[in-house]
Amino acid sequence: MDRDPASRYSRTAVFLHWLVAAMVAIQVPLGWAMQAIAKSPPGPRADAFNLHKSFGMTIAAVILVRLAWRAGHRPPPWPAQWPRWQHVLAVANHAALYLLLIGMAATGYLGSAYSGYPVRYFGIVLPSWAGKNDALKSFFASAHEVLAWLLVAAFVLHVAGAFVHWRREGGSLAGRMR
Repeated sequence: MDRDPASRYSRTAVFLHWLVAAMVAIQVPLGWAMQAIAKSPPGPRADAFNLHKSFGMTIAAVILVRLAWRAGHRPPPWPAQWPRWQHVLAVANHAALYLLLIGMAATGYLGSAYSGYPVRYFGIVLPSWAGKNDALKSFFASAHEVLAWLLVAAFVLHVAGAFVHWRREGGSLAGRMR
């Protein structure tokens, strides 16, 4: 394994990667589990939805920080001995993960904005700018669900690629996360 700092991700990039990964690892199961919570009494279901929304907005903020960091800090070069098709696939999947995470936050927020219920961020009611619109709420909820499945697929591909490279490097990926 190459220990040259130029061939590794910065500590900030690695931290932001794992922060997003941890939050998404909580967010996706919460998103699916909260659907099964009974609508009556409304408290437990509303609490789960509000927590999910808060995590979603936080993930979006961290993704924006991550993109800003990435804009000023180039990733390490792709190892020359690895096939070009893997590099192309990795770059495409990486872009898809960013787009899907931003899309998830946007569709989740917009679906909430059009639901007729206040959007809360960890208990703080955010200003309402959209009126209740069942058609738009339904559209954004459906888009959110489709994006969730696409995110899971991109995540599985990302983990599979990481595993392949982990094996190729003799079991170590430290600092190589994209």
